[in-house]
Amino acid sequence: MTKRAAIVVLDGVGMGAAPDAAAYGDVGSDTLGNLSRAIPGGFDLPNLQRAGLGNIAPLAGVAAERHATGAWGLMEPNSAGKDSTTGHWEIVGLHLARPFPTYPRGFPADVVDEFARLTGRGVIGNVVSSGTVVIDRFGPEHQRTGQWILYTSADSVFQIAAHEAVIPLAELYEGCRIARRMLQPPHDVSRVIARPFEGAPGAYRRTANRRDFSIEPPGETLLDALQAAGIPRHGVGKVDDLFAGRGISSRHFANNAEGLMAIADWIGGDAGGFLFANLLDFDQQFGHRNDIPGFYGALRQFDAALPGLRSALHKDDLLFITADHGNDPTTASTDHARECVPLLVLGGRVQARDLGRRSTFADLGATVSEWFGLTYRGRGTSFLAELVAA
Repeated sequence: MTKRAAIVVLDGVGMGAAPDAAAYGDVGSDTLGNLSRAIPGGFDLPNLQRAGLGNIAPLAGVAAERHATGAWGLMEPNSAGKDSTTGHWEIVGLHLARPFPTYPRGFPADVVDEFARLTGRGVIGNVVSSGTVVIDRFGPEHQRTGQWILYTSADSVFQIAAHEAVIPLAELYEGCRIARRMLQPPHDVSRVIARPFEGAPGAYRRTANRRDFSIEPPGETLLDALQAAGIPRHGVGKVDDLFAGRGISSRHFANNAEGLMAIADWIGGDAGGFLFANLLDFDQQFGHRNDIPGFYGALRQFDAALPGLRSALHKDDLLFITADHGNDPTTASTDHARECVPLLVLGGRVQARDLGRRSTFADLGATVSEWFGLTYRGRGTSFLAELVAA
């Protein structure tokens, strides 16, 4: 089979509040739109403009393109929740009826005590906080006592921070595995995250050795269908962690620049099948820190890489560019936002046209499945007939 497909998820790069944003406290959130208006003179993203980004919704500095090089559309979230796991699962066909649990006041005492008992170390923190703030606040005590730093956010995450010179990575990862097994309903958080750091008080810095331990998907996904059909699956970034390693393995990188190089290597190489890639810097480095210049710089970096990715596509390749949720750096919130996400599609057989407003991210997974000749559609509806010239 010569057909290939790649989905590149720009983590946190949403495009306008979802219809139910009010239920999530996210009215007015519009990651790309608000960011474009916060940049003096608007965006300068010529390659994304040519691909059709400005055709999806108004963006300052990005004009609508009459002769776009790709197809474009907008996808609404249908699953309950606004985290990376929920978004990626929906892309490959799953809908969640209820959001993963969150802990705005920290985790219950019995959960914290059980984690301490099982791991043999005490726990400090148990607060809602950003990662950089929490290690600055609790790092010195952690270095003195060897206790875990536990924290969460507005997302469904059980985050464990540890200094690499105090708790070895192997023990940190094992502690996360213990937590993952321990956190059963009603405390079935979507992800347990290892957050290692290094340095001294006042100069702590997180390392590149983050690991995510996700709950396993509760139903069949596109990845399962591809695996059953013997179609190779390749990952870039945290996608394997988001699926608990089921149906995909992945290479992890320190930043978007390295991830983009890996995506380019796959597109330009001879590997067949399907690529699922996540570029995390938009969200982790800039969205959560409300770093407007940094977020825009990451968009510029992706825009600069896009011509090379497009020119390397094989004849029967489809390249999908999308996101998993919003993370608007212009709002007071530093957390994810319930947003729609952009959809751009490039490839030699792609018709330049409007794919419309899709009612679920799962339409993307259904389309990839049909491209590979599979019957799986998950909770989506394929738009392949609209996308590819006969």
